[in-house]
Amino acid sequence: MELSQLLRPQAVKVLGSVTSKKRLFQELGEIAGQSLAVTPEAVVDALQDRESLGPTGVGHGVALPHARIPGIAVMSGAFIRLERPMDFESVDRQPVDLIFALFAPEEAGVQHLKALALVSRTMRDPAICAKLRANADPVTLHAVLTEGPRTRAA
Repeated sequence: MELSQLLRPQAVKVLGSVTSKKRLFQELGEIAGQSLAVTPEAVVDALQDRESLGPTGVGHGVALPHARIPGIAVMSGAFIRLERPMDFESVDRQPVDLIFALFAPEEAGVQHLKALALVSRTMRDPAICAKLRANADPVTLHAVLTEGPRTRAA
């Protein structure tokens, strides 16, 4: 599996200001709703349910919200770069500006975990994060995320 299989160009956005997780999840719901033929509300509910188990802010300004979504057939992702970082209750208590969400079918099993590991490895790379923060063009952000050999899953 490669990130280019998970992340479509139209699922990459730059947002000026988001003031809450709920609003962020609504944006992610809209993105997923357009590409996965699922209601945005189903995505928001699944993300909020997952977040209630513990925050998905992994540190260094990165959040990896993820959820299994009833009714979707394929694993998919969405990336949002915030121009103004927001509180996300991250493990390091730092605000978040890079969000890579992962949406999996309910029965995804180990594929969901492999995809999450792939996204996590990519977003832990300081060079990739620096490039993401230095660019505001969604096409460029998609290219940064999907290029190179480090985007392959085990």
